[in-house]
Amino acid sequence: MSVVKITEISASSSKSFEKAMKNGIERASKTLQNVRGAWVESQKVTVKDGQIDQYRVIMKVSFELN
Repeated sequence: MSVVKITEISASSSKSFEKAMKNGIERASKTLQNVRGAWVESQKVTVKDGQIDQYRVIMKVSFELN
């Protein structure tokens, strides 16, 4: 039987929501072992001078405990 834990992370990118998600998973995988999945809880952008400055996501990341 496996036990899975879920943690919430925030990630960002100046390029896209997809890149923000990728950045978040890559960073989480450096600290958490056995990352199994993630889902986006929310998305938002920051605006600077009338242009999108940052794409931000809040994600729930699941990982299996040893």
